[in-house]
Amino acid sequence: MKNIARYGALAVGLVGIVGVAAGGVFIYQGLAVNNEITARLQEEQVVLDADGEGAVISSAAEAERAANTIREHRQAIASTYQDLLGGGRYDPTNPTQLTYTQALTMENSLNLAVTAYGISTIALAAGVFMVLTGLALIGTGVAVAILAQRLSRMEGRVNRLLTPRPGPAARPE
Repeated sequence: MKNIARYGALAVGLVGIVGVAAGGVFIYQGLAVNNEITARLQEEQVVLDADGEGAVISSAAEAERAANTIREHRQAIASTYQDLLGGGRYDPTNPTQLTYTQALTMENSLNLAVTAYGISTIALAAGVFMVLTGLALIGTGVAVAILAQRLSRMEGRVNRLLTPRPGPAARPE
């Protein structure tokens, strides 16, 4: 029984260590992706204001707001891509069609940034959860090991108390 408790405590502790390590990797990756998206948006100098004087987009909320603004402006040109073409084919020399497709591309890029920000947030949250769970498992493993050691000592004391002691030697009559 002592060995089962000791090995169980060790196994739980090792799983906790793996959980903490995996959580650390998830947190690192979540932060790295978040920083990469922000850097790319800053690199392209994407701003929310139409006059270009606003701050560079640097969050999911700002990217979503910009994508929605572009969609509104794009749909003012034509409500759908089919409406834009009017049954014809795409003509890259037509300034209206070119503006529409550029707006569509920018809108999609910003929506991808929103999605990537969301995924990085999920990775961060999962990482924090893994670290906390790993720490709880390590704590559980340590507690089980301490309890197993105490039980072992108590078992030794109980055995000594219950073991019959030799009484005084019998006197021959």
